[in-house]
Amino acid sequence: MDTSAPSRRAVLRWGAGTAAALAAAPALTACGEAVGAARTTRQAPTRRGQKVKLVFWTWVPMQKTVDLWNRTHPDIQVEMQTIPANVQGGYQKMHSSLTAGNPPDLAQVEYHELPGFMLVNGLTNLSDYGADELRDSYVPWQWQQGVFDGKVYTVPQASGPMGLFYRRDLFAKWGIETPTTWAEFEQAARVVKARGNGARLCAFAPNQPTWFAAMCWQRGARWVRTEGDTWIADMDNDLSREVADYWERMVRDDLVFVEPDMSSAWYKHVQTGKIAAWVGPQWGDALLRGNAPGTAGKWRVALLPQWKAGQNASANWGGSSTAILQGTRHPREALRFAHWINTDRKAVDLNISVGYGWPAATGIFRGSALDKPDPFFGGQRYNDVFTVSDRTIDTSWKWSPTTDADFAQLQDAFGASIAGDGSLAGSLAIAQKRTVDNLLAKGLKARSAR
Repeated sequence: MDTSAPSRRAVLRWGAGTAAALAAAPALTACGEAVGAARTTRQAPTRRGQKVKLVFWTWVPMQKTVDLWNRTHPDIQVEMQTIPANVQGGYQKMHSSLTAGNPPDLAQVEYHELPGFMLVNGLTNLSDYGADELRDSYVPWQWQQGVFDGKVYTVPQASGPMGLFYRRDLFAKWGIETPTTWAEFEQAARVVKARGNGARLCAFAPNQPTWFAAMCWQRGARWVRTEGDTWIADMDNDLSREVADYWERMVRDDLVFVEPDMSSAWYKHVQTGKIAAWVGPQWGDALLRGNAPGTAGKWRVALLPQWKAGQNASANWGGSSTAILQGTRHPREALRFAHWINTDRKAVDLNISVGYGWPAATGIFRGSALDKPDPFFGGQRYNDVFTVSDRTIDTSWKWSPTTDADFAQLQDAFGASIAGDGSLAGSLAIAQKRTVDNLLAKGLKARSAR
């Protein structure tokens, strides 16, 4: 047992007055149980003229960006290695590398995963290497995603403000105005079912609890909070149940396809016009462009429908940081690369071209590859929509350190509901109870909100 570290039962407290400033990371060990990184970060000395080699794990195909860095920074060479973008693949590999003591120097880690990495001491305290000086280069709420107990642990990369991608040609064919409320969205779905010859407005994806969380986020719900040293799970709240009941009705009335998005079946429906809209994140533009090129010029983007007319609320789906994992021997060099890859204009443009997301760097949108009319979207300056969306995200949403397990269990409950065992709203109660169990299993204090 590591008696020099704080108790593992210490909560990851939310910093007062910040968007998502998590605090004190739990200990590396608990009595009789070794967890977390097998070695800690230490800066290795380098001789003049010595080349430093860094390894970077990511699922975004940023090889051209890394090549640009390597050409312009001969003293620090980066090897990019592609990993799967999922818990069972990429994150499992990261945690295994930490436990084995052979982690990469840098890795792409989504914002909702950061508390879980902090729980096992998986991230390097970058404040020790000058990261605080970089704060003003980034959008404040994204910067705060990697701040714990006032210390910086990651460099923000990109987020996913939400919008409505829709087929303007199909909407015109069926006489549908762009929906501005969820009630209008449901009515549009009924029109598509009646007139669309087997088409549906969109799909409900029971495999995407993160997407469903974004829907509840927009409604104003909050799924987790802390009171003192106790985590409060609150997924089964009135606002989230309202969202669940809405999509339950859409499924029950056969107004949507029920299928995983970003799957072969979903892409085929998108390609053939059987799906006319997608409630998705800004980084979804690359998915549509890359997988449905035959629909070029037919898509447009609008703001999310609102729950009440006149509201202006959005949400975020996704978002990643460039993390420097615990155990690197070159934290200063890794920080230099992480900052460059997320703020250099040429680098960001290259990243944007491969589906990087909405940049975290302050002010970089204007003049970037995003800041222009796009032929795929009929010449629309569609990212102006996401500029508005990004400004209207309620940044008080917070993540649990057990998000992976929580969402896996919510996904299972959704699957059972779709199969006829229970309801989507009932799945929230199941997930809330299991979230408390997950937190308790990590040695944290936790309870349900009700």
